[in-house]
Amino acid sequence: MSPAIALAFLPLVVTLLARYRHYFRLLVRAVLLRGIRDCLTGLRPEERAFSYVLTNALPGDPGHILATFDHWSSRCEYLAHLGPLKGQILTRLITQHAPELVLELGTRCGYATLLIAQALPPGSRVLTIEMDPRTATVAEKVIRLAGFDECKVELIVGRSEEVIPHLKTQYRLHGAGLVLLGHRPRCYLRDLQLLEAQALLPIGATVLADHVLFPGAPRFLQYAKACGRYRCRLHHTGLQYFPSIRDGLAQLTYLGPG
Repeated sequence: MSPAIALAFLPLVVTLLARYRHYFRLLVRAVLLRGIRDCLTGLRPEERAFSYVLTNALPGDPGHILATFDHWSSRCEYLAHLGPLKGQILTRLITQHAPELVLELGTRCGYATLLIAQALPPGSRVLTIEMDPRTATVAEKVIRLAGFDECKVELIVGRSEEVIPHLKTQYRLHGAGLVLLGHRPRCYLRDLQLLEAQALLPIGATVLADHVLFPGAPRFLQYAKACGRYRCRLHHTGLQYFPSIRDGLAQLTYLGPG
């Protein structure tokens, strides 16, 4: 390519970088820098974050552990967990509805699990599912560091589509008052339909789905709006720690099989 042609494209490149600079920053932090750190340390992002939390957070204090995660994610290395703004929405829903059992799909580092556990009334519990064993090991340590025992928070290691059909028989789950979908948006619709087929959603149950706008879950949203089984509400937010990138939480209220 000649220098003249390259110069002709320069204004376009500058314009694109300016318009999509927030996505470019996310790409650099969440992909490029993460890959370099993975190679240099031999650790995953969740493991590096836990080392920081273990050094700086107060054991037995979920709020301080969450604040330490927020500091790490905003200042040191991006982690794709719920974040404080979406966390406020989740906490408010739990306080309003006081579910006896919350089912979480996608434990990740345990951030949302701590939010749920500390907001639940006495006697309620969390059942959380994480498919990756190494990530689950970190989450287990975070949950126990915060002071929650297995009676309050039970972590299951396995793929959601394999675990959900056995929740009634193996884990004594007969209905979840609130379900948090935070694993993979492309799996939301499949797992929601599995929960319906297993009759694990009582009438009035809340389903809260993260990342429905970025990276997005269009088939899930289309189904929830068109099937007639849910009352839908979309909470518009920014992506955690990148507020200029549009994202949202979908809040579904189960109306019954119809």
